[in-house]
Amino acid sequence: MTTSPVERAADQFVTALAHWRVERGMSKKQLAARMGFDPSYVSHVEGRRHKPTEDFARRAEAVLGAGGVIWQRFQEYDELRHARGTALHRDPPVPVQWLPPGTGLIVEREVAELRYADGTYRCRVRRALYNAGSEPVTRYLVKIAVDRYPNDPTGSNRHHREHPLSFEEMAFNACAGEGDAVEPMDWRIKLDRDASKEVWLLFANEGGQFALYPGERTTIQYEYTVGVEKWGQWFQRAVRLPTRRLTVRLDFPASFDPQVWGVETSLAAEVPVRTPMERHDDGDRAVFEWSTDTPQLNARYRLEWRFRGVGAPPFPSLAPASNGNGQPRASGQMRGIGIVQRGSEMLRQRARHYQLPREEVEAREVVAALREALARLEQVHDFTKGVGLSAPQIGHSVAVAVVRSADPGAEPQVLINPRVVGESADRDEQYEGCLSFFDYRGLVRRPLRLEVEHAMPDGTRVVTTFERALARLVAHEIDHLEGRLYVDRMNAESSLVPDYHQSGRPWVY
Repeated sequence: MTTSPVERAADQFVTALAHWRVERGMSKKQLAARMGFDPSYVSHVEGRRHKPTEDFARRAEAVLGAGGVIWQRFQEYDELRHARGTALHRDPPVPVQWLPPGTGLIVEREVAELRYADGTYRCRVRRALYNAGSEPVTRYLVKIAVDRYPNDPTGSNRHHREHPLSFEEMAFNACAGEGDAVEPMDWRIKLDRDASKEVWLLFANEGGQFALYPGERTTIQYEYTVGVEKWGQWFQRAVRLPTRRLTVRLDFPASFDPQVWGVETSLAAEVPVRTPMERHDDGDRAVFEWSTDTPQLNARYRLEWRFRGVGAPPFPSLAPASNGNGQPRASGQMRGIGIVQRGSEMLRQRARHYQLPREEVEAREVVAALREALARLEQVHDFTKGVGLSAPQIGHSVAVAVVRSADPGAEPQVLINPRVVGESADRDEQYEGCLSFFDYRGLVRRPLRLEVEHAMPDGTRVVTTFERALARLVAHEIDHLEGRLYVDRMNAESSLVPDYHQSGRPWVY
């Protein structure tokens, strides 16, 4: 019998894990494989023979897409586990594990605001700091980066070389303190590049020094301006110091009809932010706000947006249409024939399964649209590795995909409501591409054989076995239907390859 709050919380975590595993139709072995763990590990956690770790909980949440439930249950368990035997009140109220190496500086709260007006973005960042270390703090490092075309590194680098960001245009300023005790902060340049800056904020000005001593708190604020011609439609906060609470606020003209979404990137994965974006209108302004009380050290929280209204600045990723040699970039071609591109919230949503045979007509219509899109694709690119296309990539958030083998004359395989029911232990690593960001490739490890249960339009369920290249293509498309991109499966040490030299060659086995 469970007798302690910690044990009850552990049971609730295991219950949530098992519920969502069954809900997603996965065996323990399949879940372990997708999470990158030994096949027996999930069994040991569900059997309470192993204690869940933060890494395990994060991966389970990402794979099962439980809407934050699994992660929440882990946090409840972890807080109780760490609270056992500790006092209810601490002075200072900062957990020991938050102490960063070296400085002992902690961000108790960060509020980062970005406001668009009259062709410029004005950024303001406020951080409430606490010195939990043993030495006085006399300076604070601030990093600033812009990226006009985040999906085109080559074009963005070229653009910023031709139009470098300057401190003169940024109108950078900083201050420390609150209320009547606010002091301007001197600052010194540490790094000055075309698209990135680093600045030391000094706890000093012409009136003297005001170091932050151990046990003391203060609030710093800095601001800068960047023109729309140098700022892409994204705003990212990187957690470099232990942080207790992070809030990001975006302020746009409501007439722009802004659409905003967020992504959290850690060493293990890239996933949608775990809590919803909140919007409220303030007169003619649309204000979006997102917060977290559990920002992870070294994680990056990135908000992206698009404007759909009249008078809004153009979407920046559309501009660089050339690869530098006068030839259209592949991603531009894909976008031109209607393929949804990376950054769209559509690609991060779990696709809805059809209710068959009741929705047979609708399913057949989407299959026809996918076949038409596939025909357009094959007119602009030679898919020697085979090709797959999912419904979300043409703007339909439903669980349908088509896959064609490397044989140009092969009939595309149609997958409706697909679900992996078996996979081989044998795996290999190959470079994959994606129609939704076609200028890059990345190494992805996948099983050499998949067994997939899927539906016919009349609702009949069948199981089809796919091997090697076709198994890889099918796995890639099923990932799309689950709101996952292949970059989520890449090894944390791997990086995307912009200049891929195996184009036009089939995968080798």
